Amino acid sequence: MSNSTTPKDSKHLYTVIVLGASGDLAKKKTFPALFGLYKNKYLDQNTHIIGYARTKMDQATFEGHVSKYIKIKTEADKVALQQFLKLCSYQDGQYDQDKDFQNLEKHIVEVEKASGSTARLFYMALPPSVFIPVATSLKRNNYHSFEKDGILTRLIVEKPFGMDLESSRKLGRELGALFNEDEIYRIDHYLGKEMVKNLMILRFANVIFGSVWNRQSIDNVQITFKEKIGTEGRGGYFDEFGIIRDVMQNHLLQILSLVAMEPPVSLSAEDVRDEKVKVLRFIPPIVKENVLLGQYGKSEDGKEPGYLDDKTVPHGSKTPTYAAATLFIHNDRWSGVPFMLKCGKALDQQKTEIRIQFKDVPGNLFTGLSRNEIVIRVQPNEAVYVKMMNKEPGLGMKTIISDLDLSYSSRFNDSVIPEAYESLILDALNGDHSNFVRDDELDAAWKIFTPILKSIDQGEIDPIPYAYGSRGPKGVGEFVAKHGYTRGEQAYVWPLHSEAGKDAAGKDQRVEKKSN
Repeated sequence: MSNSTTPKDSKHLYTVIVLGASGDLAKKKTFPALFGLYKNKYLDQNTHIIGYARTKMDQATFEGHVSKYIKIKTEADKVALQQFLKLCSYQDGQYDQDKDFQNLEKHIVEVEKASGSTARLFYMALPPSVFIPVATSLKRNNYHSFEKDGILTRLIVEKPFGMDLESSRKLGRELGALFNEDEIYRIDHYLGKEMVKNLMILRFANVIFGSVWNRQSIDNVQITFKEKIGTEGRGGYFDEFGIIRDVMQNHLLQILSLVAMEPPVSLSAEDVRDEKVKVLRFIPPIVKENVLLGQYGKSEDGKEPGYLDDKTVPHGSKTPTYAAATLFIHNDRWSGVPFMLKCGKALDQQKTEIRIQFKDVPGNLFTGLSRNEIVIRVQPNEAVYVKMMNKEPGLGMKTIISDLDLSYSSRFNDSVIPEAYESLILDALNGDHSNFVRDDELDAAWKIFTPILKSIDQGEIDPIPYAYGSRGPKGVGEFVAKHGYTRGEQAYVWPLHSEAGKDAAGKDQRVEKKSN
């Protein structure tokens, strides 16, 4: 890794250059995040944002593009948006033409002279096929070093970071030949989510959790990602990657590393990332016996199309839209504890959660007990709740499942939870790498997944069909049970205590929590 002398703590006035500014990612995520930072005064009022892409657009069209997915809730938001748009400009150009990047450089220099900017943040909201051509053009035409020119340069790169270990290493070598590791910010937006960022505090700032966070107390861990929508006409793009490369190998594995890592020496970026890399290196490659795949078909009522009905998907594709995989961590803390990662599209609900299930209570003083669980709801409706056994009120000694419930909507109802991209862009502006993926971390992740991905790509594992809008393919329940998950005999309902949880008649509604 680089021993760059790039300053970490000093404040700089940035010019932000969004490459791929005409695309969906920039429109739906990058520009709204930048506006959120501007509105809440995390961006200097003189920060200028330059969009660059191949599409030809005039300023008015570009402003409409930038504004399309920005939510305006108040008159103050409306005023802020108009001010924000005055800081945005656009330049079109090809991704492999030096003259176009030289024109971009002229525009950047003009902006820097007017604003006094001393730093550049290049945000690559681009498909992976043009990562290296664009990075090469930037280095040749738009790069300045802090030591020589007094201009700080940082580069945000979006996933996917390769298709397997070999392609990831190739991408890393090519990118590393152009930029120092200190200058590269590989973004995985799940690392910017509030509940994911909260994991270290939950674990290392609470004795009650820290003392039981091990194989002596925990039986199994599930990390689940469920999405209600299918590929929505983007099946051709999705088919190149599949659900494991799209979600499991990055988002879910990042969550796993934070759940399972040892305490870092400090909260510095390198100390935190050192521990994440260490725990990943204890995980052997996934084997076929510990994988279940699925692919969604039509909904039961026939209203929603199946994956293969998408005209952009190759005929007869076996690309999985659902995957469950069990990983094991061969170290002293976690030996023998299965970590089950599950993710899928076109399912019955949208949620991301971490479910930590504890071992059975020894002895048989009470019967029919359910296991204790800590459930961390990442999205939507952020929450942490602990499922525990309690005496049912009354004269008897009947046990019931209850919970210690920390729902953010009721406990922090005056707080605004920032979007993940806002959090991560701000981290990059501040030079904080803690929530970005380091090169050796990426290498360790691909070592775990590459062998099983090769088997899937070669058609050795057939996906099980499931209906659009269902809970997933048949066999998922058996799969998690095989690896130790036990569903309690008693039904569990989670009362909604807030006014928002009451129906029109003012009565409390109760929502059953299911794990799959």
